[in-house]
Amino acid sequence: MSPTLGMTGMDPATESSLKAAFEQANARLQGRWRLAPEAEADYVAVDMDSMYGPMSWLRLHAAGKQVVGVTSARRSQTDFHLPRPFDADALAQLLQSIDGGAAPTAAPPAPVAAPAGMAPAPVPQDELPEEHRQRSDEEQRAPGVVPGRPASADAGTLAPATVAPPAPPRERRLGDWFAPGALSKRMKFSRAGGPDLYIDPVAREYFGPAALKPIAGYFDAPVEEQDFLPVDAGAWSSGVAALGPAQPLARLQWYGGLLAGGGSMLPGFDAAGRYKLSKWPQTEREYPKHFRIATAMMKGPATLDEVAAASGVPLAEVVDFVNASLATGYAEHVPEPTPEPTEPAKAGGLFGRRKK
Repeated sequence: MSPTLGMTGMDPATESSLKAAFEQANARLQGRWRLAPEAEADYVAVDMDSMYGPMSWLRLHAAGKQVVGVTSARRSQTDFHLPRPFDADALAQLLQSIDGGAAPTAAPPAPVAAPAGMAPAPVPQDELPEEHRQRSDEEQRAPGVVPGRPASADAGTLAPATVAPPAPPRERRLGDWFAPGALSKRMKFSRAGGPDLYIDPVAREYFGPAALKPIAGYFDAPVEEQDFLPVDAGAWSSGVAALGPAQPLARLQWYGGLLAGGGSMLPGFDAAGRYKLSKWPQTEREYPKHFRIATAMMKGPATLDEVAAASGVPLAEVVDFVNASLATGYAEHVPEPTPEPTEPAKAGGLFGRRKK
């Protein structure tokens, strides 16, 4: 029986491009696949970069569907990952890896997209019952935001918020050094007895352990520039050889933001303010509750207490998640709307002129 592919959570232009790529890719696979409606498809492609993509994935994941995440991010929490920009070559590789059927036939020379394949998905022990009961209302996110805190390389640098009195400058921690422009060349960082981190600030990536919690102690103490060691080309090649694929440097920047506040909002941000996610973040398996926090925050601006109540996650963990999202540009502070001025009642008229 032919495997089937459906599509959802994407705009018409993306869907049209994906269908065209599918027709070419399927021809190279001897027509083993066929398109099908979302409800009937074995696998469903979702645009994770769109407004409604993450909500669509949440719904499909809860229904037990196998999801292909179409995204420009280097990683995806979906079952399979199709990097953007995609083409017929990348899609053919992905379909081949899923089905294990006939190998693709040769195609005319064309720019080849990044290799596609399986991406890590939340494993059962990381999932919470509340995640399965979440409903996808796919609400329109409220407009009107004021950015805060320096953002990641992907989001650029945003102006600091002025919602709280300025705080004294604090000593730089490891996460601060991963902001764009903080380092200018390849470096190595480690603490006594811990794993090495090979940092490439130009490519915005690093090589190191796959898990984050083993390096949590790296973010506890102040870090100065001399704590980083320059690495020449030979030492870099030998050092990263056994560390697996490169990871986005914004991941370490996010982790530094997560640990920096210790359950309190970072300096310059209002603990009583309202915050929202501007885009779906990459959640980590080591922090499964973050999925619930992100789901609550995608529904619109809310206070930290409101997010904690909606997600069922302790307030301190919500605060840490918001700090991390502010540090990487995924979250924004939303000011209270300014009330419209009311016109004073005008004296005069028949009754206003009557004398008592």
